[in-house]
Amino acid sequence: MKQLREATTADIPAMLGLLEQLFEIEQDFEFVESVQQLGLEELLASKALVLVAELAGEVVAMAQMQELVSTASGGKVGLIEDVIVDQAHRDQGLGEDLIEALTEAAQERGYARLQLLADKDNYRALKFYGRLGWFATNLIPLRFEP
Repeated sequence: MKQLREATTADIPAMLGLLEQLFEIEQDFEFVESVQQLGLEELLASKALVLVAELAGEVVAMAQMQELVSTASGGKVGLIEDVIVDQAHRDQGLGEDLIEALTEAAQERGYARLQLLADKDNYRALKFYGRLGWFATNLIPLRFEP
């Protein structure tokens, strides 16, 4: 049976395994367990909404949404990150369920828009998001590491 719920610190080991799979896909990031563990701990202590999907009591997918303020939108917007479904459990609707739950939460919180980043070569993810109504913009993501 499939269940979506908010993540807890007890889920960190499973979420680390999921992030390792995600970072194998993304070219810009490298999985370093201690770094990702610190990130998850801080994320769970923040106001972010971190969701996991369980099948038969096992965490097999995750996604999270953080709140930002946008002058372009005149208020709160949501940033979705870390959307990943375990390789063995893909094509079962879990990713769609997570995005739908985050979208509903964004509407309840009054967010003007949602945004996310996907690796430009991850055609499977780009097709998935496109099917759900997401679209590319003219903005190009840039990064700086102080």
